[in-house]
Amino acid sequence: MMIIVNLDVMLARRKMRSKELAERIGITEQNVSLLKSGKVRGVRFDTLAKICEVLDCQPGDLLEYRRDGESERPTKSAAA
Repeated sequence: MMIIVNLDVMLARRKMRSKELAERIGITEQNVSLLKSGKVRGVRFDTLAKICEVLDCQPGDLLEYRRDGESERPTKSAAA
């Protein structure tokens, strides 16, 4: 079981840098970097809520569940 963190994708979509997100949600830039890389064991719901508020997204936009051995989802063009 894997939880994939797509924070880097959302930051790119919103054209926002990690530094700006860190300042706006009140955590260190290093902690944002750890979140982006998926090297954290957990995230507080209040931190997740702040990220969602700033990035105008849902938790499901940031977090993705994959079964062991499951690769990335096929893109629409690959599935066709």
